[in-house]
Amino acid sequence: MNILERKAQQAVEIAQSLGANMSEAYLETAKELNVEVSYQQVEAMKFADSQGLGMRVIINDKVGFAYNSDLSEEAMVATVKQAIANAEKNHIDEFNVLPKPSSSYPKLSLLDSSIHETSIEEKIYLAKSIEKEAMAFDPRVKIIENCTYQDAVYSIALANSNGITNSYEGAYCGAYAYLVAEENGDSQTGFSLDYSLSFKKLDPAKIGRKAAFRAVNMLGAKEIRTQKSTVVLDPYVATNFLGIIAPSLSAEAVQKDKSIFAGKKGKKVSSDVITIVDDGTMEGAILSAPFDGEGIATSETVLIKDGILQNYLYNSYAACKEGVESTGNGIRSSFKSTPEIGTTNFFIKPGQKTKEQLIEEIPKGLYVTEVMGMHTANLISGDFSVGAAGILIENGKLTTPVRGVAIAGNVFTLLENIDSIANDLTFFVGSGSPTIRIANMTISGI
Repeated sequence: MNILERKAQQAVEIAQSLGANMSEAYLETAKELNVEVSYQQVEAMKFADSQGLGMRVIINDKVGFAYNSDLSEEAMVATVKQAIANAEKNHIDEFNVLPKPSSSYPKLSLLDSSIHETSIEEKIYLAKSIEKEAMAFDPRVKIIENCTYQDAVYSIALANSNGITNSYEGAYCGAYAYLVAEENGDSQTGFSLDYSLSFKKLDPAKIGRKAAFRAVNMLGAKEIRTQKSTVVLDPYVATNFLGIIAPSLSAEAVQKDKSIFAGKKGKKVSSDVITIVDDGTMEGAILSAPFDGEGIATSETVLIKDGILQNYLYNSYAACKEGVESTGNGIRSSFKSTPEIGTTNFFIKPGQKTKEQLIEEIPKGLYVTEVMGMHTANLISGDFSVGAAGILIENGKLTTPVRGVAIAGNVFTLLENIDSIANDLTFFVGSGSPTIRIANMTISGI
């Protein structure tokens, strides 16, 4: 048992001795680095160390929570007492439970030692290389708005009064670039990002060049007339739409009748080509972990398979309410939060065709590379109306850049109208999608 596990167990013992029926201690330590460069100079560099205890107790079916960044015994006692005091003010709910240990936990490789062993100078060099590659890609790239490298090394430990004592260590790194290309009075923005569990897998040339390509490719964009045609969504845009769907696959939303998927398990909810998965055990993925924020083993959960709704995402509370097993989706953003239902590595499974094959079958359409205002989408109904930009598709070829259009509809109807999926699954931190094609969508232009 390591130091964090011992501290977590100690906090549980304190809670039980002070009268908790059930108790859980979640401990976290982290070291984070953020380096921002601008025109080959370090503009900002931040180091942050954090640690803390999140304490959850259940007394007479009432749950209480408190947290503290001080891990001394005195602070632990104070945190436990605060959690107990908070529980006394809460309402009785028979579904407030803590889990028992899972029968087994996935073995994952989450800690690349090179992330914390690599010197600061090399990390700064990586960020500068992204900027250099972007500027060298095309002379029309004029402004680098942001070019950043960041990483984090962390340890998690969890213990509860039902016998769970477990821990793991991990690290991730990533970088991104936002820039502007200009020509003849027109200016267009481009971005690119990449996050990985391995420092060696970060490719600054790829990040810089992709951001530059996105901006340059949109120079000279024109408006088009309102029309109905085939729409192809770039993986980043498709992942944005996936973010609207995720809350509706939460068992909590279903139980509160706030999900369009309520009562549809086993029924067709999308096109046959759609399979949506949440996989907390995916090798090499950013949000993989051996257990969730409650100590339950993570798993691969197929939510929609070939268009048929298979399952929802559960934490212990929602699972107890339905008498089913948790899917290991009790997610915490930090020790300061309770475990709420959330996604891990959440994605649409790729198809067989390349992106080029998917586009060459289209006589007339729009390849959407950017959407604006996705945050205004209704997460319950799925209705959306967003600004969009992209590239016109004519006779199977990408031709003219397009701006100033809008696409609107309902994301669940959109799921039904997807007729083809490419094989280029791309992750953006914890969510991912391949290029997808939607038949017959209204594009509002001039």
